Amino acid sequence: MTQTTEGAAVRQPPKPTRARVHRAWFVAAVTFVTIIGAAAFRSVPGLLIDPLHDEFEWSRGTIGAAVSVNLALYGLTAPFAAALMDRFGIRRVVAVALTVIAAGSWLTVWMTAAWQLMLCWGLLVGLGSGSMALAFAATVTNRWFTERRGLVSGILTAASASGQLIFLPLLSWIIDRYDWRPAAVTVALAALAVVPFVWLLLHDHPADVGQKPYGATEFVPKPPPVPGAARRAVTVLFSAVRTGPFWLLAGTFAICGASTNGLIQTHFIPAAHDHRMPLQAAASLLAVIGVFDVVGTIASGWFTDRFESRRLLAVYYALRGVSLMFLPLLLGPAVHPPMIFFIVFYGLDWVATVPPTLALCREHYGEDSAIVFGWVLASHQVGAAVVAFLGGVARDTFGSYDVVWYASGALCAAAALMALVIRRRAGVEPVAA
Repeated sequence: MTQTTEGAAVRQPPKPTRARVHRAWFVAAVTFVTIIGAAAFRSVPGLLIDPLHDEFEWSRGTIGAAVSVNLALYGLTAPFAAALMDRFGIRRVVAVALTVIAAGSWLTVWMTAAWQLMLCWGLLVGLGSGSMALAFAATVTNRWFTERRGLVSGILTAASASGQLIFLPLLSWIIDRYDWRPAAVTVALAALAVVPFVWLLLHDHPADVGQKPYGATEFVPKPPPVPGAARRAVTVLFSAVRTGPFWLLAGTFAICGASTNGLIQTHFIPAAHDHRMPLQAAASLLAVIGVFDVVGTIASGWFTDRFESRRLLAVYYALRGVSLMFLPLLLGPAVHPPMIFFIVFYGLDWVATVPPTLALCREHYGEDSAIVFGWVLASHQVGAAVVAFLGGVARDTFGSYDVVWYASGALCAAAALMALVIRRRAGVEPVAA
């Protein structure tokens, strides 16, 4: 209070209060860092194909089979992981998953037979990584946000690419300078380093800290643990498979996985090496894809909040298919501007498909959308697994990867048409541009 000359009291204007940052953004930040730390294992398969082939004389098809087991389990575990998070909480499931990834990667150091690669990298790392799949990001987004879901989905999806950007150059340098074994140990240590952050900072639900989800108008109580996680995941699947959108989403996402994780992430480095490109140069190009993947995925989340998701998917798949058709003409011993253009273009489209696919799952399947997306992601990884294996077989059979690039480009064109066939759910208003 201050006094005027007449002695009347005059109230001081209130001091402006600093707006508090909603806790949801801190949870999203911890999730982002967690996915970055876990991304180390996503960077390794393409780097290991030639070293393992040279040391153990395993065929590329055999090594690709182990990678395909990893990719398939990555996807098939995801819907059960989403249900387990509903039962036991996000923090416990993710902490255990990271520990399993570390154990699987560490044990590869002592392997001497191909079946051990299948067990360690295929089974253990596959199961652990499946629990760290995009269903994790979907669960966090669904629980903590009612607004900006498309943007947050894009940011969390981009975390994996950010981790690839960090680890690919590092791991390729380690393999080139030392051996593949120190790189496997690095992956194990990276996974373990994230566990304390998860355990201490990752809250399961806004109600745990007495807050509403971001953008919500009312407080949302924490639901009780859901028993029968596996049964619920299967029940949701049986319900979803009776609907047309599920098959179209699963089909398009299978092609997405085939043309990204199964093809580029697994076989780009050995394909570039076939054209006498140095290992670190090829790994750096793949890491640059991660840079533009971050930009493209976040932008896709922004677009998903504003444009119709199925049309976005059609555009993304069509552009990806065109770019793959040109790749065989661009590979060579040196990095030229057309190759850089491909890397930038392809990077922007790498996982831009995730935010609109998540949005369509939410539109059609509501509260079960995280688990349905887990099954859609399973199809993504099955597609990736098939191409990871067949790509190695094609290289052994034809002596090059050219047929794989062209076939994947044609599949992307089919995915663009499938996306346009997905019908809008009755009662859902189209997104205005």
